[in-house]
Amino acid sequence: MKLGSLKEGGRDGTLVVVARDLARAVRADGIAPTLQRALDDWQQAAPRLAALAEDLEAGRAAGAFTLDMQALAAPLPRAYEFVDGSAYLPHVERVRRARGAQVPERFYVDPLMYQATSAGFYGPRDPVLVASEDYGIDLEAEVVVVTDDVPMGVDPAQAAAHIQLVGLVNDVSLRNLIPDELAKGFGFLQSKPRSALSPVLVTPDELGPAWQGNKVHLPLLTHINGQWFGAPEAGVDMQFDFAQLVAHAARTRPLVAGTLVGSGTVANQDTAKGASCFAEKRTVEALEHGQPLTPFLKFGDVVRIEMLDRDGHSVFGAIEQRIVRYPAS
Repeated sequence: MKLGSLKEGGRDGTLVVVARDLARAVRADGIAPTLQRALDDWQQAAPRLAALAEDLEAGRAAGAFTLDMQALAAPLPRAYEFVDGSAYLPHVERVRRARGAQVPERFYVDPLMYQATSAGFYGPRDPVLVASEDYGIDLEAEVVVVTDDVPMGVDPAQAAAHIQLVGLVNDVSLRNLIPDELAKGFGFLQSKPRSALSPVLVTPDELGPAWQGNKVHLPLLTHINGQWFGAPEAGVDMQFDFAQLVAHAARTRPLVAGTLVGSGTVANQDTAKGASCFAEKRTVEALEHGQPLTPFLKFGDVVRIEMLDRDGHSVFGAIEQRIVRYPAS
C-alpha cells in the first residue's frame, strides 16, 4: 500500500491511503489521524490500512478523491528521528580520491551515519528555501526506510522485520558550509537544513521483486531544470543494506516508531549512470579534468527526483522542488 499526508488537520497532516497509480486517495483518519499515529500502533493499523487500500483499488472506498500533489505534505511532516547513512561507497571513494585521501578500511565494514534534521520535512512540491547561493546548494537523491519500534541491540536479521515503509528523500546539503563544520570535529549542523520526502511512502511488498536483500533494485532518476542528471541503480554498489543500517543505528539505543533511516547519496561505480548530487558530479569532473566544471544549484533551479518501476510507473511519486531565496527578515 501507499501512504501520504494532506496539508490539513494540523502540523502533522491528515493520513491518506493513495492508489497505486497515484491518481486517487482516500482519507484514513478513521483508522489513524496521522501517519505517525499509525506507526505507533502499526500491528493494529497496518491491516486496516491495507484493507482500505484494497477498497480504493476496487473502487469501493467511500470518499475517494482525485489526488493533487500540491496538496500533499511530506508523508511524515516531522519525525522523531532521521539518521542518514552513506552506504554507497563509490561516492565516498571518489570524493576522497579527489582530495588525495584513501578510504579507511573500517568504512567497508562499519557504516557511516549521522543524525539528520527531522523536526520538519518539505512536502514533495514545496520550495527549498536558502538564504544565499554562496552556501553551495546541493541535492542528494536517496532512498529512505521508516521503522516501527526497534529494540536496542538488534542484529540485521531482526532489524529487517522492523522496516515498514520505503520512500525517497532529497537530503538538501549546503556544501560550502560543510568543511568548516567538519573541521570542528563535531559533525553537521548548519550545512544540513530541512530535507524533502517523496509524495508517498510504500510498504516493501508494494515494490514486488524490486525489494530484495533489503535493498531497492531500481534506478533513482534525477532531472535538473528538465535535463537528465543521473539514474544510478539503487540496488547496485550499496555496501550496507537497510537492515544493516537500521541495526547500526540501534546498536546503543532503541529506535522509536517513525524513525527514518537514509541510504546516503545513491552512486554507482559506473559513472555513465550519472549522479545523484552535484558534489558527486563535480568530483568526477575534477578527477577527469583537474577541476569541477558544474556549479551548484542556483535560485530558480528545479530539482526532480523519482523512481520508476520496470514498467515505467512512478513508485513513490516525484519530488519536484524549486530553489528559492529565503526572504530576509
